Amino acid sequence: MYKKILIVLIGVLSLSSTSFAQATTTPAAADQAATESKRANEFFDKVFDEFVATHPQIESSLGIKTHNDQWNDISDEAAKRDLETAQKNLAELKRQFPKDKLDQQTQLSEELYDFQVQRETEGFKFRLDSYPVNQMGGVHSEIPTFLINIHKIDNEKDAKAYIARLNGIPKLFDQLMVNLKAREEYGVIPPKFVFPLVLEACAKVIKGQPFEESGPVSPLLEDFTKKVGGVKEIDAATRDRLIADARKALTDSVKPAYTKLIAVLQAQEKKATDDAGVWKFPDGAQFYEFALRRTTTTNLTAEQIHQTGLKEVERIHGEMRKIMEKVGFKGDLQAFFKFMREDPQFYLPQTEEGQQKYLAMATKIVDDMKKRLDELFITKPKADIVVKAVEKFRESSAGKAFYNQPAPDGSRPGMFYVNLSDMKSTPTYELESLAHHEGIPGHHMQIAIAQELKGIPKFRKFGGRFTAYTEGWGLYSELTPKEIGMYQDPYSDFGRLSLELWRAGRLVVDTGIHAKKWTRQQAIDYLKQNTPNAEADCIDSINRYIVMPSQATAYKIGMIKILDLREKAKKQLGAKFDLRQFHDVVLTNGPVPLDMLEQLVDAWVKSKTSG
Repeated sequence: MYKKILIVLIGVLSLSSTSFAQATTTPAAADQAATESKRANEFFDKVFDEFVATHPQIESSLGIKTHNDQWNDISDEAAKRDLETAQKNLAELKRQFPKDKLDQQTQLSEELYDFQVQRETEGFKFRLDSYPVNQMGGVHSEIPTFLINIHKIDNEKDAKAYIARLNGIPKLFDQLMVNLKAREEYGVIPPKFVFPLVLEACAKVIKGQPFEESGPVSPLLEDFTKKVGGVKEIDAATRDRLIADARKALTDSVKPAYTKLIAVLQAQEKKATDDAGVWKFPDGAQFYEFALRRTTTTNLTAEQIHQTGLKEVERIHGEMRKIMEKVGFKGDLQAFFKFMREDPQFYLPQTEEGQQKYLAMATKIVDDMKKRLDELFITKPKADIVVKAVEKFRESSAGKAFYNQPAPDGSRPGMFYVNLSDMKSTPTYELESLAHHEGIPGHHMQIAIAQELKGIPKFRKFGGRFTAYTEGWGLYSELTPKEIGMYQDPYSDFGRLSLELWRAGRLVVDTGIHAKKWTRQQAIDYLKQNTPNAEADCIDSINRYIVMPSQATAYKIGMIKILDLREKAKKQLGAKFDLRQFHDVVLTNGPVPLDMLEQLVDAWVKSKTSG
């Protein structure tokens, strides 16, 4: 998976010039279509810019500093305005740009724009069916992460903007607490297990100096001090004044805001139950049905997804038994799982040295894969990628590994994060597969290429993300390196299978929890019995699936679709099939729903067969 600033934009599909054969038209008609399509794309860019201008955190993530002293408006009123604006823009698009006047590429863009607005409209009635504060994310943890990783300080003005954002946290948290109260009144409160985790995360933010008189410096003060100290243009006296202002903002604004939020969460904790699934929500069944359609971009039912998961788990178990034979292991699959969980050869020590060695191993895998990209890809990203350990303050709430996208202006590389808080849950045999998924050829290839595409509207580069496409590509990218000779170590290949097994198991437990009313323990036990992962890993993951209903189904559903499309293309094209070209079709059109991806691949196959 990957973590980033969520850009809730209306994405638009724009097809590469080789994807679809253009219809035969007269030169005059073609000129008119080109003119109208240019106007339509200018309209799309205008819509994008207007949206970004009202969302300061998105501006910052794109390297824009116009409002970098402000936070996003997270009120329900703002959400309503965003939807109304999107609906108004769609009506204006249809009025100004009749589809029959546009070229084929822009017609498809308009169709997808329509699709996304309709989906956002349908989903708006479910907006209270969520947990704004949970152990996987939320304003409480995203704010310090954002300031540290996104907010740049290049001059005194940027430093003052950072301080303004610190002073703006109370207002932001007031909106957050209104949102929490609205959900509580509606009947949506996180399960009990969530509260100790989020309360711990909140407490960590306001730990250390200047919140306490002694002890280590807090992550936010350390970040601000380091950034200001790195700007040569800021003299010593100005730097000292800015740091003093930041300390005051932390103690006078940040600490009271977190203290107030902690009190609200503690009050909600007393009302929480152990019920895990969204079936407990007033409209839980309808919401989960919508969530599955939104996440997978298919019409698969919960039962169909559940059965697919069971079949995939059985298939992958069979592949794992072949690995057992290859390494000469004597015993059944459960015994092999126990061996992989407990044998010290697969784990590095919980020390600074062990963590640094893990980071070095991850970096080497990424660097080695860079040398092989020409075998798999025609288009490659310019943005670099670095490997980083998850910051200490958010280790307990962050995932096992994830990816942060690079800055569009090249000022920030893509980041492959690994969580090293528990080395016993981070076996080295899974590292190669993790690096391929989060780094290359996975999320970094897909996201950086999309951002760097030329001659297309901004919203195609930075717009709405389709989880099944994005995570389907990530999981597919764990497999493709094997097809060019990677995973020479059979244990590493077992690691690849273990991660694929994990994603198959997700189909079973996600639908089990949210549609079949499985208990949290029932879901944990299923993963413990059917995967080689440590118990702590199973617990953390089930906790994640509970607070992010349907999200975990995207990976395997997306991978299955990409593999099915590849196999269909191979069968139809025979010797004409080129894997590099197939990957170009998948990646150089930006993120799309799976049915749109199928249209792209079918059109490519047709263009190849027609010469």
